[in-house]
Amino acid sequence: MLYQLSHTGLFKLSWTADPGSVPRHPTYTNPTYIWYKNGQNVQDNSSPMYSISSEDADSYYCAVKGHNGLSSPAVYKPKTTVSVSPSGEIVEGSSVTLTCSSDANPPVQSYTWWYKKNGGDYQSMTGPQHVFNQIQSSDSGEYYCEAQNEMGTDRSSTINMDVKYDPKSTSVSVSTSGEIVEGSSVTLTCSSDANPPVDKYTWYKKNGASLTGSEKTYNFTTISSEDRGEYYCGAENKYGHLNSSSVSVDVQYGPKNTSVSVSPSGEIVEGSSVTLTCSSDANPPVDKYTWYFQNKTFQNGFGQMYNISKFKSKDNGHYHCEAWNGRGSMNSTALMISLPGKQTSVMNAAVGIIVVVLVLILCLSGLMWFRKKSSKSISETRDTSENVQGDSSPVYDNISGMAMAPTATQTAATVVQDDVHYASVHFSRFKIQEVPLYSTVQLHQPQKQDEDVQYDAVKFNCPSYANRPTAAQAAEEDSSVLYSTVNKP
Repeated sequence: MLYQLSHTGLFKLSWTADPGSVPRHPTYTNPTYIWYKNGQNVQDNSSPMYSISSEDADSYYCAVKGHNGLSSPAVYKPKTTVSVSPSGEIVEGSSVTLTCSSDANPPVQSYTWWYKKNGGDYQSMTGPQHVFNQIQSSDSGEYYCEAQNEMGTDRSSTINMDVKYDPKSTSVSVSTSGEIVEGSSVTLTCSSDANPPVDKYTWYKKNGASLTGSEKTYNFTTISSEDRGEYYCGAENKYGHLNSSSVSVDVQYGPKNTSVSVSPSGEIVEGSSVTLTCSSDANPPVDKYTWYFQNKTFQNGFGQMYNISKFKSKDNGHYHCEAWNGRGSMNSTALMISLPGKQTSVMNAAVGIIVVVLVLILCLSGLMWFRKKSSKSISETRDTSENVQGDSSPVYDNISGMAMAPTATQTAATVVQDDVHYASVHFSRFKIQEVPLYSTVQLHQPQKQDEDVQYDAVKFNCPSYANRPTAAQAAEEDSSVLYSTVNKP
C-alpha cells in the first residue's frame, strides 16, 4: 500500500492501493478508508483522499475497513534536534561542528540554521551542518536550526555557543582625565576581555619591579612626585596571560631642591665675569626665577641665570634665588660669593700668630737653658768679674729677615713686597745695673691703613756676670721680667 502527499492550497493525503495489495473479494468493491491522526480515528471516508491545512500538520495514517492489518505507514512533520562536536568546553582556535538532524516522514527536504552572535541580529545559513575550522570568540552566541518536509517545519531548541579564550585587549585607565596634583587620590583600573573572566591581575611600574597588589584596581591614597611614571598591568585566567600597554601618570608639584651654582667654580678673580644659575625640580617646569643679593631683589634679575660681568669687592655677599611655577614656589639656600683677598688676610694672620707662638717657645727654651748654665758657673764668674767690669760693650745677636736694620727706603719698599717675619734677640752685660734681655718678634704686614698690625715682644732682664749675687741673694733679688704684648686694632 502506498501513499501520496500533495499540496494545492491544502495538504491532501491520498491512498493508492497496489492492485495486488487488496484481495479481490466482493466486500472490497467499494472499500471504506479510515484516517487516523496521532493514533485517533478522525474520518471514515469512501475517498482515498483526506485534506488538511498546514496548521493541522501532524502524524497521519489510514486503513481499509474490513481488511485486517492493511494500513498505510504514518506521515508526520520533522522532529528536529541539534548536536555539537566535540562536546564539552569550546576553546578558541579549536575545530567545532554543529549538526542538525530530524526524524521525518516523508524525509526532510531542507535545513536552515539561524544564529545571533554577541547580541546582534539573527542571520541564517543553509545545510544540515555548520563547521568552524578555528572557532573565534566572536562566534559566541545563540544557534538553532529548522527542518522542513511536506508535513511542515520543526525548529530545534536553542544552544548557547560559549567560546572560551585567554585575556584580550588588556588596558589601564586613570580615574581622572585632568591634571594629577601631588597629594591627591588616584586610582588605576586594569580592564581585559577574557572568558572565563580574569582571576588575577599584576601591576607594574615601567623600568621597575612589580607592585604590591593583585586586584583590578591600584590606588594611590596620597600620590607624590616620586610616583610619577608609566604603569601597566597584566591580566590572567586559566587559558593565558596578557599585559596591557603602559599609561603615563604625570604628577604635578611645586618647585623642590632649589639651589644656586656659580661659574667659574674655582677662585674668583676681580674683574672677571661670574654667572649664577638657579636649579629646581618642578612639574610643570619653573617659569619664573627671582634673584636676591643680601636678601634684596635684583633689578632685572628674573631669569634662570644671572651674570655679573665685572665682579668687584662690592659684589661680595650672599646670593639666593626663588623658583616659581603654577603649583608653588621655593627659595634656595644662600650662597656666599667673594673675592679671595679677605680670606687670604685671615690666613696670613693665622700663620703669623703660629710663628709668634713658635718663636716664644724657642726664646723660653733658650732662657731656661741660659739660667741653668749661669747657676753652674757662678764661681767662675766671680773670679773673672774684674776683667768683665771694664767691658761695657753690648753683646747681641740679631736674627732678621733682612741683612741689616731696615732703613727708611727699605721700609717703604716693603709695602709692595711679600710679608717679612723677623726676630731680634739682644743680650747685654753691664757693670752694675741690670740689662734687659729681650726678643722681639714682629709680623710685618703690607702698609695699608685698614690692615691689622700684630706683633709680640718678649723682654728678659738678667744681671751681669760681674755683679751676680750669691745663690741666696739671687733668689731674693732676681728681678727678671718676662712679658709678652700682643696688640690688635
